[in-house]
This record gives sequence, structure tokens and C-alpha cells, in this order.
Amino acid sequence: QPQLVESGGGLVQPGGSLRLSCAASGFTLEYYAIGWFRQAPGKEREGVSCISSSGGSTNYADSVKGRFTISRDNAKNTVYLQMNSLKSEDTAVYYCAATSDNSCRSDYDYWGQGIQVTVSS
Repeated sequence: QPQLVESGGGLVQPGGSLRLSCAASGFTLEYYAIGWFRQAPGKEREGVSCISSSGGSTNYADSVKGRFTISRDNAKNTVYLQMNSLKSEDTAVYYCAATSDNSCRSDYDYWGQGIQVTVSS
């Protein structure tokens, strides 16, 4: 059963950092591009970042450029999202998802259950 599981979320003060992990099981992560998405209360889900299957290409939403870094360790079947200089507007449920499309634009095949990130003093 293919599965993605996020971890590393929680409560952090503004300006702080968190690292989210997305661990895959039941399929080989290295064949998939991985995207991170988030959804805040009352808002639509938005794309945050994406990394190609090899890790050679990444992209970021303008709102997180320069603050977030996506990376992957295919040997560990895991993708990471390092989030620095966090702001209150980063508060959301974060999801990772896998797609066979390296441009990250097509439908995603697998989704994680989501993890809460709360930025508050």
C-alpha cells in the first residue's frame, strides 16, 4: 500500500525554524517528483515547493522563496522541507504528495495525511 507520512510539524515562534519530513513506503520515491502543499483555515490549498525525482530541479512559491528549502534523500525514501524565518502566515496544514510528472504540474498520485504547522508567539 503506497503511503506518504509527514512529520516534524508543531508550534514555533515567529522567526523560528522547523524541518518537515515526508517518508514514503510501499513505493520507490526516487521515481517521483514530490510537492509540498499547505492549506490554512478558510483558504484554498496552495503549492509551496516541488523537487524533481533526481533532486536536480526545485521550485518555490514566491511567498516562501529564500526562507524554505526542499531537498530529498532517495536512499532514505524521504523528502524534506526546511522552513526558516517562519511567519504567522505560514500557519497551515502541510501536505506532501508524489507525482510521476517531473514538472510537478500534473495530477499527484499519492498524498500524505497532512501535518499542522503553527507559527505563533
